[in-house]
Amino acid sequence: MQPEDEADFAAQMMGGPGPGDFANGAAALAAALVREAAVLAQAAASLRAAAAVTPGDPMGGPLSDIRRQRLAMAAAGEAALKAALLLEAAELIAPGGDPAERIAAAARRAGVAPHLLVPSLRAASLSLGTDDGAARIAATTIAEALAQALASAA
Repeated sequence: MQPEDEADFAAQMMGGPGPGDFANGAAALAAALVREAAVLAQAAASLRAAAAVTPGDPMGGPLSDIRRQRLAMAAAGEAALKAALLLEAAELIAPGGDPAERIAAAARRAGVAPHLLVPSLRAASLSLGTDDGAARIAATTIAEALAQALASAA
């Protein structure tokens, strides 16, 4: 039996998620973050399309007021930026690593407060595409640790 297998077996006997479960949980959480990013990217594209002026429309379309267009374009930009950061977070999540500081640094470089990613991170942890209970517990543990670190990052 390999040392990783022994640790995994010991964790299963003790009732908690083992290293294999944390690896599966990290993968499931990363996949859920990609899905969250896709939803935000679709929202950004829809907002951009709604803000676009239709050629030949004398009234300028549904968002003819420049203030409404600005709001829609700002919301589209925020959604696209958050989607990009969630994709980066999905790449950085790995078992045994501490991605919180790297995710927070990426958010700061993009001009976004790191704590704004916390709701999407928690939503991703609730929408895991697995029925593996131990992996779900591990993913939720990873997500909560990241959420706390990002919430406290200034």
